[in-house]
Formats: sequence, C-alpha cells, structure tokens
Amino acid sequence: MILTIASFKGGVGKSTTALHLAAYLNESATTLLVDGDLNRSALGWSDRGSLPFKVCDEKQAVKFARQYEHIVIDTAARPDPDELKTVAEGCDLLILPTSPDALAMSAMIQMVEVLKGLDAKFKVLLTIVPPKPSAVGDKARKAIEDAGLPVFKGAIRRLSAFQKAALEGVPVNQVKGDRMAAIAWSCYQEIGKEIVNG
Repeated sequence: MILTIASFKGGVGKSTTALHLAAYLNESATTLLVDGDLNRSALGWSDRGSLPFKVCDEKQAVKFARQYEHIVIDTAARPDPDELKTVAEGCDLLILPTSPDALAMSAMIQMVEVLKGLDAKFKVLLTIVPPKPSAVGDKARKAIEDAGLPVFKGAIRRLSAFQKAALEGVPVNQVKGDRMAAIAWSCYQEIGKEIVNG
C-alpha cells in the first residue's frame, strides 16, 4: 500500500501523521517512510532517536522502495498542481490532514479543488483537535461532511505527547511518563484501522 500525506498549509500535523501511520503499518508489514518535505521533519525525528521503520528522502526512495510492503510519503508543503497530480495518481490513498481552524480548513478546501478532475482517492483527517468542551472539532467535521468530502471517522487530538515523541525521536507509543501517550497512539491506531479495513 502507498499512502501519501499532503497539505497546502504547514502546522497541521502532516509529518506527525506520516510518521505515526508508518509506525502503525509497520506493526504488520515492513514499511518505508519517504520524507519529501523540505524541512526533513521525519528524517530529523528519526535522527533524534530510534524509529521501528526505515526513513529516507525521496532520492533514496527509488533504491529502497522494492524492499517494503508499505510506503508512506510525507510530501513537501504546498505542492503545485502538477506535483499534486503526480502524488495523487501514484498512491492508493491521499490523506489531507487539517486542523479545525478556519485557515487550515480553507487551505484544505483549496487542495480539494485542485484534486477535482483527477482520479484521486483522498480522505480528510482532522488533526490537532482541542479537547472538550470545545466544539470546534465537531463543527469542522460537520462542515467537511456538509461539503460532501470523505473524512475519517477518527480524529487526532491535540496532545503534548506528540511534541515529546518528536523530541525523543520515537513514535508516541514509546513515550514514557506521559499518561496521554497511549491515548495519542490510539488516535492513530483508529485511523490506521480505517485505512486497512477500507
């Protein structure tokens, strides 16, 4: 399976999503994470600690791709329409992470507009969702559904465990001493199951 994570806006959890979906898929089959982001966030994450799967840049991907069952691609932020067309057509599922704020939602809608007319299978993932009693996540989900866009049933909560994982260079399920780390991991497990089960 090839998953591609793309966004027109930074700061919406694109690299965090790519890394944790790679960690989820790697539990059942070998997985390669391709870091195509100019910031090299996934490679930096890997360099700071130890990840249970291989991370490489897009130039190395050609060399390693045949050795892995699954490939997760973290794209560069704000891909131009031609790049977006290429990545959309070259994967099994294009995941569009968006936080529930107006700027991120607007950028996600812009990306969907570019995807219209392409034969692209995509799904929106709500990320960095604030805890209850905030209703902003529910309102964002309703807006996405009202627009007729496919959206994951699960969502990724706004939790500091993700920042700790990045600092330690591990997936969030390996963060010690944070009682919310297991909850953070369960968010991505839920998304992973939705992907695998169709």
